[in-house]
Amino acid sequence: MRPGPGGRVLNLDTLARLRRGLRTPGPALRLPVPEGMTAPLGCDAVAVPARFGPLVMPRLPRVGCVYADGTTWWWLVPSDSDHALEWPTPARYATGAVVPDAPELPDLIHRPDGRLPYTPPIPLYLALCRVTGTSPAWSRSVSA
Repeated sequence: MRPGPGGRVLNLDTLARLRRGLRTPGPALRLPVPEGMTAPLGCDAVAVPARFGPLVMPRLPRVGCVYADGTTWWWLVPSDSDHALEWPTPARYATGAVVPDAPELPDLIHRPDGRLPYTPPIPLYLALCRVTGTSPAWSRSVSA
């Protein structure tokens, strides 16, 4: 690749990170990492409508921090857990664990034992696929 006019090489990773940096209008709150826990991999969040939350929880081998406000549940996952994953609809991926347009932070409804706040993203992805009736992206047939 050759550098652009500013001398920087813009590859696909750079463009993806720039897109993630864009903010949505309105107030944006960030889900906090509870005191005494560390997030060495950074934090993103996966949000789903509240009706799916109780269906997903028992399907997970380990559950990290989960927040809820009555309409939505959010699971903290390591940053970049959306890399190469198409999270099933109606799940929403929130870069930086930002909850856009929320009037206040949701309540922490599950805190794991230990120091890490994360729910492992692949089991969460598979559980969400299961409860939404969506096939994982890697198992779908490819058309020419």
